[in-house]
Amino acid sequence: MLTDDYLKELWFKFFTEHGFKKIDGYSIIPENDPTVLFTTAGMHPLVPYLLGEPHPAGNRICDVQRCIRTNDIESVGDDWHLTCFEMLGNWFLGDCPKEEMIKLSYEFLTSPKYLGLKKENLATTVFAGDETAPRDENACKTWKECGIKDVFYCGKDDNWWALGGGVGPCGPDSEMFLDTGKPKCSDTCSPSCGCGKYVEIWNDVFMQYNVKNTGEKAEKLERPNIDTGMGLERTIAILNKAKSVYDTGCLKDVIEFISLHAKKGYKEDEKTTRYYRIITDHLRSSVFILGDARGVTPSNVGQGYILRRFIRRAINCARFIGLDCSCFTDIADIYVEKYGKYYDDIASKRDFIKEELLKEVDKFTKAIEDGHKEFEKVISGIEKHKLFAEKTGELVENKISGKAAFRLYDTFGFPFELTKELALERGYSVDQDEFNEKFKEHQEKSRQAAVGQFKGGLADSSKQSAYLHTATHLLLAGLQKKYGFDVKQRGSNITPERLRFDFNLDHKMTKEELDEIENFVNDAINRAIPVVCEIMSLEEAKINGAEGIFASKYGQEVKVYTIGDISKEICGGPHAENTKDLHHFKIIKEESSSSGIRRIKAILD
Repeated sequence: MLTDDYLKELWFKFFTEHGFKKIDGYSIIPENDPTVLFTTAGMHPLVPYLLGEPHPAGNRICDVQRCIRTNDIESVGDDWHLTCFEMLGNWFLGDCPKEEMIKLSYEFLTSPKYLGLKKENLATTVFAGDETAPRDENACKTWKECGIKDVFYCGKDDNWWALGGGVGPCGPDSEMFLDTGKPKCSDTCSPSCGCGKYVEIWNDVFMQYNVKNTGEKAEKLERPNIDTGMGLERTIAILNKAKSVYDTGCLKDVIEFISLHAKKGYKEDEKTTRYYRIITDHLRSSVFILGDARGVTPSNVGQGYILRRFIRRAINCARFIGLDCSCFTDIADIYVEKYGKYYDDIASKRDFIKEELLKEVDKFTKAIEDGHKEFEKVISGIEKHKLFAEKTGELVENKISGKAAFRLYDTFGFPFELTKELALERGYSVDQDEFNEKFKEHQEKSRQAAVGQFKGGLADSSKQSAYLHTATHLLLAGLQKKYGFDVKQRGSNITPERLRFDFNLDHKMTKEELDEIENFVNDAINRAIPVVCEIMSLEEAKINGAEGIFASKYGQEVKVYTIGDISKEICGGPHAENTKDLHHFKIIKEESSSSGIRRIKAILD
C-alpha cells in the first residue's frame, strides 16, 4: 500500500532531480494575506513571489503545505471532504514553460520510478477559451503528444484560476484525472459532469494573464508563473483504490481508535459514520491549528472562532456516538506522533494542544448546561403562549422558531442538532429554514469581520503599512527586553492607519510599563538606524540569533531583517529603509486578546 510518507518522498525526489529546490511549508496561519483566516492552498503563502518578489530559494521550488479549508465544512463526513489536508506543490516563478510542466506531470504520474499509472487510465482537462482569453490548444497538443487520448475542453468554471474578485494574475489550468473504470454516464460524459467516473488527482495552473478591472479582457502577464497542487490524502486514497480518505493512513488509525471507545460502531448507520469522520477530521484540524507556531487558541473571533467550532462540533458528534471526550487527548497524541515528524511546532506543543482541547471540552460542557436551561425557557414561553391563545382561539404550533434556535446556537454554543433532538423528544419541531437564514447572515458577518480580525498580515504593501510593519519588530524587541525572550509574537494585523500586535504575557500592562515600551521604540526611531535585509539559510539565521519560527528540518533560505543591535527577525513582508521613516510611535490601547495573550494597538504620528 502506498503511504503518504512515501508519496512525499517520491514528490521531493522527482522535483529536486529536475532542478527544483525543496522549501519548507509555511504556517497554517497566513502572514501576509488578510483575505483568508487560514492557509487554504499551497499558493497562498507564495502570493508575494507570484506577484514579482524574488524568492530566496530561486525560481523553481517545491514543498508540502498544511492547509485548512472551511468552505466545505458541512460536507465533511462523506467519503472525500476534509477541512484539513496537506498539499504537494511545485512552482515556476517568473516563467511559464507550459509544455515542460505538462511533461513533468505526465512523467511523475506514469513513470515506473514514481506513481506508475497507466496512461490509458488518465484523462485531462484544458481551458476551452472565451471572450477574455483564448482556447488552450497548446496544453491540449502537449498532452496528446505525451500519449493521453482523453483530453477535454472545459469552461472557466472548471479550468481557470484567478485571485479572489477575479482581478490580478490569472490563467488557464489543466487538471489530471484517474478514470475509475465506471461506465460513462452519457455520450457527453467528462471529468466535469460529476458522475464519479473521473477523479481529480492533480492540477497545473498557468498564470499567463492579468485582469486589471472586473469584466475586462485578460492581458498577457509580464511575469508569468506556474503553480501546481496535488492533495496528499485524496491522492493516497485514489492510488490505493480506497473507498474513502478515511480508509487510509492516520485517519484510518483514528477511526479504529474511536471504534474501540465509542458505544456505537463505525458503520452502524449513515449518521454514525458521519459523526466518526467529523470527529476524526475536526480534531486533526484542531491539532494543526493549536500546534502552529504562530499560536491560536479557541475564541469568539477570527481563527479562534473556527478552532472553537471544530472542537465543539467534534464534542457534539462524540455525544451522539457515546464517546467520552477525555479521549480527545489520546487522538491528539496519534496526530502529534504522525505529524510531529514533519512539523516541529506540532511536536513541541503536544502538552499545550492537549490542555487546550480539555479546556474547551470543559467550557462546552458548561455551555451545554446553560443551553439546556435556555432551551427550557424557550419551551416554557411557547407553553405560556399556548395557554393564553386558548382564550382567544389563536392556533399556536408546537414549533421552535429558527430565531430562537439560532440564539441558542450563537449565544450559548448549543448545537442545532441538539435543539432538534430535544424538541423532538418534547413533541416540537424547529423552523430549520429560518435557522438557516439566520446562520447565513451570521456567516456573512463573520466573513466581513475576518479581514478586520485577521491575525498575521498586512492589509497592503503601502509605505505606511511597511513602516508600521517595521514598528512591530521594534515593539517585539522592547517587549522581550522588558519581559524576556519567552515573549513571542502571537499574531499581527497591519493597515496603513495602525498596527495591532498580539503577544503572550500573563498580566495586564500598567501605564508605566506601556510608557517604557513606547519610549524604547521611539528611542530606536530617533537613532535613525538602517533596516538591513540579508538572505541566508535557516541554520545561519538560527546561529545569528534571528527571531523567527524554526519549524523546518531543511536548509531553506530566508530573509532576515536586522535593525542595528535592537532586532533581528526572519520576515517576508515590506519594511522601512531606516527607523527615522517611522517618525513617532504611540500606543493607543492595550487589552486582552484571549487567555494568556495580550494585544497592543498603536499608530505612527
